[in-house]
Amino acid sequence: MAVIVPFESPSDASIERLVELVAADMARVNATILSRTGSEVTMIPEVANHLISSGGKRLRPMLTLAMANLTGYSRDGHIKLAASVEFMHTATLLHDDVVDESELRRGKLSARMLWGNEASVLVGDFLLGQAFRMMVEVGSLRALDILSSAAATIAEGEVMQLAAA
Repeated sequence: MAVIVPFESPSDASIERLVELVAADMARVNATILSRTGSEVTMIPEVANHLISSGGKRLRPMLTLAMANLTGYSRDGHIKLAASVEFMHTATLLHDDVVDESELRRGKLSARMLWGNEASVLVGDFLLGQAFRMMVEVGSLRALDILSSAAATIAEGEVMQLAAA
């Protein structure tokens, strides 16, 4: 048996079917994201929410939820893992903007322009810490291995980009 994957997408391609498939779980992921950006250090939720609320499709957590659905997963860990994936992505954006000296992100001033480089990096680190905390709470060593390997690979890529610059 073979799988044929066309290289050209139809002009009406969209992610609407995916959005519909995971809508209920995405509401739970978004609630988890909001609760996990909370901190008594007021700058943390300000910086994190600036980027998290600035748009984006949340494709990574949607794909995480869709795969859980596809495999018949029936517990709640997929919600935290989807939020973890989004936090990892958001942290890399915060770090990227510092490394690239970006002024804009998604059409808005980047966090580094509003709060400075140090705050952007440290809030990115906070989000990575929260992501790993949720992974540990899920209790899947396999998921922790995959996502921690991804985080290390992303960090290596960032350092390579910095070295090349």
